[in-house]
Amino acid sequence: MHADTNPGRYPVAPLAQDAWTLGVAQSRIHPAADRAEMDDNLQHMLHLIDNAFHYGAGPDLLLFHEFPISGWDTWTRAEALERCITLDGPEVAAIAAKARQYGSYIAFGAYVKDPDWPGHVLSMTNLVGPDGDLLASHWKARNVRGLFPGFELFTTSIYDVLDEYVARYGADAVLPIARTPLGNITMSSAQLEPELIRALAVKGAEVVLRTASGSFTETDVAASALYNRVYVAIANNALLLRKGPYFEDTGAGGSAIYGPDGRAIVRAEDKHETLLQARIPIAEFRARHLQPDVHWDLYRDVFDGYVSRFPPNLFAEEQPPTLGDTAAYVAGRSRWT
Repeated sequence: MHADTNPGRYPVAPLAQDAWTLGVAQSRIHPAADRAEMDDNLQHMLHLIDNAFHYGAGPDLLLFHEFPISGWDTWTRAEALERCITLDGPEVAAIAAKARQYGSYIAFGAYVKDPDWPGHVLSMTNLVGPDGDLLASHWKARNVRGLFPGFELFTTSIYDVLDEYVARYGADAVLPIARTPLGNITMSSAQLEPELIRALAVKGAEVVLRTASGSFTETDVAASALYNRVYVAIANNALLLRKGPYFEDTGAGGSAIYGPDGRAIVRAEDKHETLLQARIPIAEFRARHLQPDVHWDLYRDVFDGYVSRFPPNLFAEEQPPTLGDTAAYVAGRSRWT
């Protein structure tokens, strides 16, 4: 890796090829009732990986949505922990085997538990390389608050344990960039946080892999590409299984890949399972791409005096057991009056 000292540039790794194919798998999401259904979800995911390479060369990187293995439901913390994977477990190993088989990168979201963070439910987006190595696991940076009726998410984001996270992993890991032979890749399941994508772009993100489940805001994703002049992909779920607790079309569809002009290069035209693919001319892009030109001197005083509604580190000492308990816990700690 080298860091270009010219203003506007950023650290990169050498590219393996001038252009590559990004694939987005708009696949089903099913809230697993037990470990057997989690395994069924995993087997379906592996089947779709096979499908992506059955006819033609297939993508160099294949992106899945936020929860292809566990699904999502209004579980308690204890129930969600039962549906967490571990990064050294059989699910990641099975996905890694497919990455090796096809010589491709595979990115996917998951509920994860980590013995270093006992009791915490982590929402992470993971990148496996073509040699089967786990190259990156990016925590969700923060949870949106005040969006859901009567509950708040209890997954532990970076913001929820910010001080301890920095102490363990360093400040650079707060906004992580995977500098790969395909380009500078970052992954996130956070929505409606334009400052997050802007900061990642300032650090040198060239391709932003975003995951969703149960819908997202298209304007948010398109604007994050346009304002930062980067490639942004969004993987959302397809129609749900009829045997699940939600209607089939709940929040389904809309997966897309956006170019640096904010326009969709390719977009899912319906809510069924589908594979989207687009070429990323990374060498040509990198030759002319610069960091976002932010006129920070205009805004610095405002941001220096700004106080966010909720403080960081809310889950450092306490992890509420249910979604409803989390809503009450969070509401009582608002810094806005």
